Order: sequence, then structure tokens, then C-alpha cells
Amino acid sequence: MQPLVTIGLPVLNSEKTLKAAICSILNQTYCNWELIIIDDGSKDRTLSVAQSFQDPRITVIADGLHMNLSHRLNQAISLAKGKYFARMDGDDISYPERLEAQVRYMEKHPNIDLLATRTIVFDKDGHSRGCTFATESHAEICSRPWSGFPLAHPTWLGKLEWFLTHQYRENAIRMEDYDLLLRTYKTSCFSCLPQILLGYRVESLSLKKILASRYHHCITLMNKAFFEKDYLLAVGVVEQAIKALVDIFAIATGLNFKLLRHRAGSPVNQVDLIKWEATWDTCNSDNINQQHPGQLLNSPKCFLSTNSDGIK
Repeated sequence: MQPLVTIGLPVLNSEKTLKAAICSILNQTYCNWELIIIDDGSKDRTLSVAQSFQDPRITVIADGLHMNLSHRLNQAISLAKGKYFARMDGDDISYPERLEAQVRYMEKHPNIDLLATRTIVFDKDGHSRGCTFATESHAEICSRPWSGFPLAHPTWLGKLEWFLTHQYRENAIRMEDYDLLLRTYKTSCFSCLPQILLGYRVESLSLKKILASRYHHCITLMNKAFFEKDYLLAVGVVEQAIKALVDIFAIATGLNFKLLRHRAGSPVNQVDLIKWEATWDTCNSDNINQQHPGQLLNSPKCFLSTNSDGIK
């Protein structure tokens, strides 16, 4: 069966977290997918973990080279067979109904090019630190382009045609998602589901990585403002500078986890917390390990139909 969804999963030194990430895809209620895992020159056992799964829908690619995330995402997009392309990181966890919910929405809203979801932020032990906000309409998502777009990158699912047309830029270091959205928001249509459908792992805050991201954010804004003469975007440079000062203060004074909770958005309610804990436990259970080919595909809870698009 031709997969409707291609999931691109670039990985780098993710041996401790990759098993749970892959299990979260194997545990999807929607099963008409292919998973392309591309190792970006890992130095640990990441490749061994990826190759230990024997599901026929999983393809593992490794060339021994270390490129970057943008390059590997473009590579996965070029190999994709699905109508839709979805993102996934090697240290995050998708909820079982993630793909089903996103595919349903995209099939009902053909004008949407790219769809995200809300996320729950968790630490290395699976403890929740908060959840992100979301707004569904394109206008609200793009209301402050100089500041950012509330579309969590690991939750993206969009038309493959859109990704093929708008490639990731390989020099967009640590902000490849923002760069892509900033280049396309005026001619595309984005949306975000209100449900929490992905667990986003944040174990600690790295000041070096944060400042590098903010620096490249500013460079992208200034270039776009100059070439398009949209000088309102320059407001974002000042905003990023202020946020960088806050980052430095928070991390230097040991308040980094308070900063993390603030950026996570809002507290998690009890219903969502129970749902997350069940998802975490399932994906980290020793009972969900290397699956035999087709075992999960034939599971009674797998959401498939005889239609070519896999939608009931």
C-alpha cells in the first residue's frame, strides 16, 4: 500500500531516547505511514537502536557523514512517498492519535499547507513542565512574524508538495523552522490543532545554543527586512536582544527552570497529565520493543480502511 504519510526522523547521538520515539510511531492509531530514519553521523549506538526495529514501514539510512538537520530533512523529503510529510525528533514522543488527528484535519481542510499541534514539555524522567499555547487560524499564527510562529517544529505535518517547493535552507542554523515559515507565511496557509499530541523533551537549557539561535534569528530578520523593505521586521531584532539578556540572567542565576516553565506556556490540567503519563509509560515499556514485521499493522486498534487514502 502506498503510504499516505511519510515521517522524517533525522537523528544524532540519540541512543538513550530513540527507542521511545520510534515506539510512539509504531503505536499510532493511524498506520498508513512510512518512517524514514536518517542517521547524521552519530558516534554512539543510535544507528544500532534504529536498525533493531524490523517493521517493514521503517527505512534506516546512514552514510557516516555529519551534515545538519536541514540537510537531512531535505533528504527525507526527497525520498518521501506520501501525500503528507511529517516531522519527528529522536528525543520526542508522539501521542498515539497524533497522525490520525492530523490526517483527518488535512483531508477536511485542503487549503491548509502545514499543520502543527500543541505540545507538552517534559524532562528526562518524563515529568511534565507545562504545555504550549496554540491558535488555529493562519492570521493569528502569523500576527507577529518578527517574534515567531507558534508552530512547534516536531509536530509539523504538511503537504509533501509544499515541502518540495519550499526546501529548508542549510545555512539556517538552529532556526531552520522559523526561517522556512518566515519565507512562506505570506503565500501559504498554516494551522494548529488545539490538542496536545506530542511530548517535547527539554532536559536543560544551553545558553550557547539559545544565543546562537537568537543570533541567527536576528540575521534572518535583518536580511528579509532589507530585501523586502519590510522594516517592521527589525522590531524582532530588539525583541530577541531583550530575550537574550533575560536568558543570560536566568541561567547565570540558576533560575533556568523557572524560565523553562514560563516558556512552556501554561500548567497541564489533570486530564492532560494522565493522558501524557499513559503515553510516556507505553513508549518506555519493555513490552514494546523490536516488533515483528506487520505485527502492529494488523493490530485491531490500527486506523486503516480499504480506501486508498487510509481514511474512513
